[in-house]
Amino acid sequence: MDFDLQPILKGKLVELRPLRPQDFDALFSAASDPKIWEQHPESDRYQREVFQKFFDGALESKGAFAIIERKSGRIIGSSRYCNLTSREVEVGWTFLEREFWGGTYNRELKQLMLDHAFRFVDRVQNKRPLCHHRQIISRG
Repeated sequence: MDFDLQPILKGKLVELRPLRPQDFDALFSAASDPKIWEQHPESDRYQREVFQKFFDGALESKGAFAIIERKSGRIIGSSRYCNLTSREVEVGWTFLEREFWGGTYNRELKQLMLDHAFRFVDRVQNKRPLCHHRQIISRG
């Protein structure tokens, strides 16, 4: 069975679907808050030109998702699968609007991605820069 890097995954709170070129404006709107990126190595990603490069890379990866809040139907962030081998895949590049910080939404979207990934591979990595203090603190 081949690993589908961009399935549609649905939970109670979020739906993950393949990122599309026409999602740029909505995703940039979600990403344009400087606070989202202040602890990230690319802390200027809230700027349109910088975000455009990130978005183009996400599309080229063929593993990126738009994260949609099911209640409102709006795009609230993105995540992706990358670095797929026959035995493992990485989950990462995730960001959410600040309104959805605090674990519940991120937990559900990662669980959806993990459940899907473990149907095809033995190992899933979740890498993040050491500067992501908020994530480290929230996970304990």
